[in-house]
Parts: sequence; C-alpha cells; structure tokens
Amino acid sequence: MSNSMGIASVFVLSSLLLSPLAMAEESPAFVARNAELAAVHQEARDAYAAQQSAAAKDAQQTASKVSVDTNADS
Repeated sequence: MSNSMGIASVFVLSSLLLSPLAMAEESPAFVARNAELAAVHQEARDAYAAQQSAAAKDAQQTASKVSVDTNADS
C-alpha cells in the first residue's frame, strides 16, 4: 500500500510541476516568442544560402579565369 501511495504522489506532484509548461504552449507570449525565433532562423538560413551561393559564384569565376589564363599561355 505504501508503494502505490508513493507512486501516486510522484505522479500528482509531477503533474502539478509540469502543468505550467503545458499551459505555456498555448499562451500568446509563447506563440509570439516561437514566431520570432522562427523568423530569426529563417533569416539566418537565407543569409547562409546567399553566402554559399556567392562563394560558389566566386569559385566558378576563379575557375574560369584560371582556364582563360591557361589558354592565353599556350
């Protein structure tokens, strides 16, 4: 009986302690914060993609310049 009472009390206490976290997902502040974080992450992804695109373009220009220089030497 003592064991089952201990298990029940742990369940009740954990439910009480974790309930604010469950409620936070529905609060307007939580939703606004998540939307802001999503926007920041999207901007970072776009900036990274632009940086990678620019780096690939620079590498391609360098490669074409090297091939033009090689053809000029022959």
